[in-house]
Amino acid sequence: MDKIHLALVCLGAAHAVGFAGLGAGIGMGHGLNGACSGVARNPEAKGAITTTMILGMALVESIAIYGLVIAFILLIKSGGVTAVL
Repeated sequence: MDKIHLALVCLGAAHAVGFAGLGAGIGMGHGLNGACSGVARNPEAKGAITTTMILGMALVESIAIYGLVIAFILLIKSGGVTAVL
């Protein structure tokens, strides 16, 4: 594999992880903001709001994990892992 191909694969893997992490972070921030606002308005519903928030956070976090998996697939299938090591 030539160096430019390896550089582009590494750049693509970095973008996959970076954009997935950025999107997950923004989504988690909005979810937490909504949960805090909901508990502030209705403290009696704290249990239901917390349960729903934790489930939503887990689903949003899976997006970041998908980005990491895509990065690993790019690096492994292109032979970039052996070229870097």
